[in-house]
Amino acid sequence: MQNSLISIIVPCYNQAQYLDEALQSVFDQTYSNWECIIVNDGSPDNTDVIAKEWTKKDSRFKYIYQENGGLSSARNAGLNVSRGSFIQFLDADDFLTNQKLEKSIFTFQTQDATLVLTNFKMFDLDVSKTSPPFCVLKSDYFNYNSILLNWDHLFSIPIHCGLFQSVFFQDFRFPLDLAAKEDWIMWLSLFKSNPKTIFISEALVLYRLHEMSMTQNQELMNENVVNALVYLKSVLSNEDYKVLLGHKFNRLQAKTVALEQEVAFEKNNFRNIKDSNTYKLGYTLRSFLKKTKILGIAKKILKLKQK
Repeated sequence: MQNSLISIIVPCYNQAQYLDEALQSVFDQTYSNWECIIVNDGSPDNTDVIAKEWTKKDSRFKYIYQENGGLSSARNAGLNVSRGSFIQFLDADDFLTNQKLEKSIFTFQTQDATLVLTNFKMFDLDVSKTSPPFCVLKSDYFNYNSILLNWDHLFSIPIHCGLFQSVFFQDFRFPLDLAAKEDWIMWLSLFKSNPKTIFISEALVLYRLHEMSMTQNQELMNENVVNALVYLKSVLSNEDYKVLLGHKFNRLQAKTVALEQEVAFEKNNFRNIKDSNTYKLGYTLRSFLKKTKILGIAKKILKLKQK
């Protein structure tokens, strides 16, 4: 294990402007026994040029091109050719600090872990200017029940926080019919086996927040929550599935009590803002639409719950 090969899988689609920085963070690792598999998922930008430059610079970088199949397909393509005993995922717009691999492998060695997770921070344009994470990770969260019921409520785990034993991926591939939440499916599958998980509290990875982030598109993410719940019906036991839907619905129902009151208030306010400036009108409409979308999701989950 001391000098085990780590396969780093970097799926790429329309993020060429960030790719150099991500791959530089791989190149700068203090742990040297790695291969980096760059998967170009049919990106129309200059991902191809950048990736090939890195393969010329260092033979540890490998390059795959495929027709666009989505994030899950790209990650699976990397897994299919990976040779390492460990797997590290890295999205093309994110960043590994230079000791991420070394400290994770050391933890595997010294603490008999089957999964090592590290903390993370956020950044925008400059990796030297970080901000606190969007959630607080705690060791208490790293179990099957918590990931089943509290995901996206109390926490979620950026996938590059983990260093995984490759044996896990002998029986798992990311679901191709989900455009998001595929990582939630992976964590559920992983924690079903109750792995011995060690958490490194130091932030060894950075998560980029920018306007192109899929997680910034709230409407898309909400849509995919419902799609993930439909998918999970075929994966979870009936008991777990019912408990999950109950928790999701109860939380949304609690939100809608307050939101319905606000929506009703804003509807009444429409009469009073005819003479207001355009900015205020636009703001009120945006606020109203945002809240009614949440109500729509609650209704979709209720339908699943009743099936």
